[in-house]
Amino acid sequence: MITQIPASQLSITWPKLPEDFPLPDDPVENTDQPLLAAALRQPLTAIPELLQDALIVSNFALCAAIQGRTICKAPDWMYVRPVQSWQSTQPRRSYTPHTEGVVPQVVMEFLSATYGEEYSVEFTEGVGKWFFYEKVIKVPHYVIFRPETGRLEVYELDSESYRLQTPDETGRYLIPGLDLFLGVWEGTHEGRTGYWLRWWNAQGELLLWSEERAQQEHQRAERLAQKLRELGENIEF
Repeated sequence: MITQIPASQLSITWPKLPEDFPLPDDPVENTDQPLLAAALRQPLTAIPELLQDALIVSNFALCAAIQGRTICKAPDWMYVRPVQSWQSTQPRRSYTPHTEGVVPQVVMEFLSATYGEEYSVEFTEGVGKWFFYEKVIKVPHYVIFRPETGRLEVYELDSESYRLQTPDETGRYLIPGLDLFLGVWEGTHEGRTGYWLRWWNAQGELLLWSEERAQQEHQRAERLAQKLRELGENIEF
């Protein structure tokens, strides 16, 4: 048990998680969380360089050892690049920074109506997520999102402590490492109507989901067909 040791004096090491290490098999808190996580990853598939050597996962074990005791937390969404390629034939079940790649560029937590340890700095009895991300892993950007209200908090590591960031004039936040802006969008996707986290590029263009890209291509084809018809071509679309 970790007791009576100042946080700054804790011994932190980076052992790779043993294959037989038991991980909790906790279900996600609600049906929104997998949808929110997938909606963040899906538009990135249109940018190959963001996927190369990257680990983009949700509810996935992020690990380190504190005073020789292995600790794993499972962010609701995490982006890491670059990571070492996975050589095993078994599915990957954890990630240890410094041993398997770099520190994650960003971790996110989606808060339900009753949240748990997302703000917890506890480390003497249990280890809270805030403490783990800030003091142990030292993730440069920590995002907390409330899907029910659309409230978005982005914290940046500054002098070893998280500082709440101020959004730009569009209400978005630059996430270095992805070089994209994160913001809140309201609408319907995958049968869910409400607030979503979405990406914008440096030009202020929204990164589209696959169905939006398909719809955009369909509209372009329709406009082209209309122009051809106006020129006397008999085009059916």
